[in-house]
Amino acid sequence: MHIGKAIRLERIFNRNTGRTIIVPMDHGVTVGPIAGLEKMRDTVTSLVAGGANAGLVHKGQVKLGHRMQGRDFGCIVHLSAGTCLSPFPNVKRLVTTVEEAIRLGADGVSVHVNLGDETEGQMLSDFGRVAASAAEWGMPLLAMIYARGPKVGDEYDPDIVAHCARVGAELGADVVKVNYPGSAESFARVVECTCVPVVIAGGAKMDSTREFLDVVRTSIDAGGAGLSVGRNVFQHRDPTRLVEVLNRIVHEGRSVDDALDGYADIL
Repeated sequence: MHIGKAIRLERIFNRNTGRTIIVPMDHGVTVGPIAGLEKMRDTVTSLVAGGANAGLVHKGQVKLGHRMQGRDFGCIVHLSAGTCLSPFPNVKRLVTTVEEAIRLGADGVSVHVNLGDETEGQMLSDFGRVAASAAEWGMPLLAMIYARGPKVGDEYDPDIVAHCARVGAELGADVVKVNYPGSAESFARVVECTCVPVVIAGGAKMDSTREFLDVVRTSIDAGGAGLSVGRNVFQHRDPTRLVEVLNRIVHEGRSVDDALDGYADIL
């Protein structure tokens, strides 16, 4: 591996466990300033206090993650964008480059592809160009790959999720982010079919914190490399303490019950 890429990956992944807790905060472009993201600097501070490994933001928010004190926090710059106001909300276009992310001090970049959309071909073409540029510069690339389009009946179907993960790996991603397909057995197959680390997405906010923690635990048991989850983390009433519990599960290997010892009030 390119030494620059290896060094940057260690700013995103815990080098001892090979796992990560990434918190995406790119939602402001897609859906606006939703709860938890009104004051980005406060949100970042709370996540860092809990021990999250990295945050994922659009280029204009990088400055809000640079706090000049406290713990380090990996920075992933998201290169893709699209809004819910568009008549084609599944279309993601490149809005910046690997080179600009480097100038901003990024430790990694990410792209978003929705397989099955009518513009899938353009998104895959963009993905390919970004992968080539990231490889040239030694920049880690996270690919968020989902299945969303007229031929997709269930984007959580295990075979579809495995297809998404495989596309990400085959086109040059260093880390792939996909939906959790619902069970440890089905997610284990996704991981086994993918030659790069796989992290789970969070999707819409879940009904309970316990449900979320159980999903994280089972994904780790199935060989997952951690999580890249936004709303189920930054919209929690106490993101700092939630991330502390996630560290116990992801990096210390504890059961959910053990991880919640002393933290029952977050449920």
